[in-house]
Amino acid sequence: MRHSTSRSDAERLDRDDPLKSLRGRFDLPAGVVYLDGNSLGALPKNVAERVYRVVTEEWGRDLITSWNLHGWMELPSRVGGRIAPLIGATTGEVVCADSTSINVFKLLAAALKLNPDRSTILSDSGNFPTDLYMAQGLGELIGGARRLRVVDEETLVDSIDENTAVVMATHVNYRTGRRHDMQAVTRRAHELGALMLWDLAHSAGAMPIELDAVRADFAVGCGYKYLNGGPGAPAFLYVAERHLDSVRPPLSGWLGHEAPFAFDLEYRPASGIERNRVGTPAILNMAALDAALDVFDGVDMKQVREKSVALAEYFIELVEERCGEFSVELVSPRNASARGSQVSFRHPQAYAVMQALIERGFIGDFRAPDVLRFGFAPLYVRYVDAWDTAAALRDILETGAWDQEKFRVKSRVT
Repeated sequence: MRHSTSRSDAERLDRDDPLKSLRGRFDLPAGVVYLDGNSLGALPKNVAERVYRVVTEEWGRDLITSWNLHGWMELPSRVGGRIAPLIGATTGEVVCADSTSINVFKLLAAALKLNPDRSTILSDSGNFPTDLYMAQGLGELIGGARRLRVVDEETLVDSIDENTAVVMATHVNYRTGRRHDMQAVTRRAHELGALMLWDLAHSAGAMPIELDAVRADFAVGCGYKYLNGGPGAPAFLYVAERHLDSVRPPLSGWLGHEAPFAFDLEYRPASGIERNRVGTPAILNMAALDAALDVFDGVDMKQVREKSVALAEYFIELVEERCGEFSVELVSPRNASARGSQVSFRHPQAYAVMQALIERGFIGDFRAPDVLRFGFAPLYVRYVDAWDTAAALRDILETGAWDQEKFRVKSRVT
């Protein structure tokens, strides 16, 4: 569907947006268009007050009594329970703990133990590299015939075979935004006797996810992207109810113990999802994520997805119309059903172009070797943001404003 390329059309789309009031829940800096919520979500307004209260009252005034008085010990399960409906799980299947990488390690090891007669962890080249690194490290640690096999994204389903113990895939490709068909991949894995582990880092909070409905076995995700929990926010993990009491965590930490304060010398795993905890939770970070999740209260995730698709379609249309003559090429799938909540374009000078955009207040990011990446967090991104970004991109490319030495110098974080 073609839109008018006037800014007034974008303003009209914003007026008709059923989610427009949610933008007011975020503390967004003036003069900035933020299209990087797929990497670090914007700050919800209530988070600072919550963290201040935890620091000054719970920690500062109530000190160690807060573990009981303010329920610090139960916070990982409470936060997990709030994430559960966003990913199509039940409360007792999700816990907030550790980092995504650590959770990948824990669940891969658990999956291999549940499928001991099989030797292969199967993944694809679109998976986030840290997941692959953790699988490589696990294979080196346990030795034997266990190995990681990496195939092209398009061949993942057809590559599952009788040697596959667990299939590990990122739901939405971090670079291109390509989205796996979760139901189809999970079904095929199960047909061939494999378990299924999903990484939801680039989809949780941006679209409906139905882990229970597709009968996924395991999942991980992070709290700082579309869930807006802040830099380094704790991650979460999901274990399907049918596996809860058969999973034996490889990292048998004291808070995954049946009775942590009995201080037994022998490890006995806690029941249910609690056994997947390891060490003392980072209360300040977890409280920030807990507060950030308030923005999802009462939000229809189907409407979130509808807006995500509409924003992305609109932006693709604008960029191709205005910038196609400047070697800008769509990398993301054109079919919206095969795409997450981001749009990526290829350009030979992508890094410099993105730095020029950022200097003007349009914040996306760069992914090697040549990708301009724009994330559309539907809770706060507007259609005028898409329009203004496309206009700025056109001007930067047309005038060659990107062609400056300062824009070529790569920072540590790109």
